[in-house]
Amino acid sequence: MTRHTLIIAEAGVNHDGSLDKALALVDAAADAGADIVKFQTFNAKALAGGAAKKAGYQQRTTDAAESQLAMLERLELPQAAHHTLIARAEERGIEFLSTPFDDASLAFLLSLELPRIKIGSGDLTNAPLLHAAARAGATLILSTGMATLSEIEEALGVLAHGYAQRNDAAGLASFRAAWRDPAARAALARHVSLLHCTTEYPCPIADVNLAAMATMRSAFQLPVGYSDHTDGFEVSVAAVALGAAVIEKHLTLDRSAPGPDHAASLEPDDFKRMVGAIRNVEAALGDGVKAPRESEVGNVPVARKSIVAARALKAGEIIGPADITAKRPGTGRSPIEYWSLIGTAAPRALEPDDPV
Repeated sequence: MTRHTLIIAEAGVNHDGSLDKALALVDAAADAGADIVKFQTFNAKALAGGAAKKAGYQQRTTDAAESQLAMLERLELPQAAHHTLIARAEERGIEFLSTPFDDASLAFLLSLELPRIKIGSGDLTNAPLLHAAARAGATLILSTGMATLSEIEEALGVLAHGYAQRNDAAGLASFRAAWRDPAARAALARHVSLLHCTTEYPCPIADVNLAAMATMRSAFQLPVGYSDHTDGFEVSVAAVALGAAVIEKHLTLDRSAPGPDHAASLEPDDFKRMVGAIRNVEAALGDGVKAPRESEVGNVPVARKSIVAARALKAGEIIGPADITAKRPGTGRSPIEYWSLIGTAAPRALEPDDPV
């Protein structure tokens, strides 16, 4: 059976604070064939203090003099808008997903009873947020940009403790105990997928490190996908070939628009091409059984060869190495039997190219 990679269209804040643009992004994601459209849920003042600086890529793509808080206030999606977006997503047959960036936003998303919640890389070390999500039993996709393997393990220990509803007080020792507890690990495995990620926009190709997906899969025995911040989409396609269970890619209506994420996003036509390429790769991966495929069976006699006489032979004449050869079509005796015929008698009179 063909594997189905979960494809997330990360609308993020590419709506620029406009509900109409957000709705258009839902439509674009559905039209492109994505499984999920994802937004970001936050209260700007709860997310960033007034002294918080923008990342370098944010300074390049927005007003450099503007503070991070001011930028976030422009891009904040009101809670009421979520209901409108969820309704549009249901109408278009695509799942709605969002990332909370503060406790109140997490509580709000939990109240919506979404199929899953995405936790961004910046909150991998935010133990209170992770613990609250796990205690609520939420299915999570956890992004791991900027993280070491040990930091991911610590985050998973927090989640394991929360999912297992352990009675020991929360804290590093308890989280590490939960990570060692098979029952807590089993609860974790039922709820969590990981995304390999490099937190830079756009991500330099040399910093992608797709091989880390296999490292994470081996270390944590959880589904692993890839959150792609590179230009283009070939890296996403490669990630699927390497076993990514989830692909997340930013979607925008206009890459040239001012805003922190537009330039590192795909426009709808390219996003649709990416989805098509991923589905083709999934089909091409196959079942792993090495055997002739249905489409090639008819070419076996055309492409392969049979043993034939290399010269005229009399009946009973002893066959030597130069008396037989291999030629198409492959409808006769296989050339694998060449040596077994040497030294035997010709079964009948043979003309050149007669099958032996």
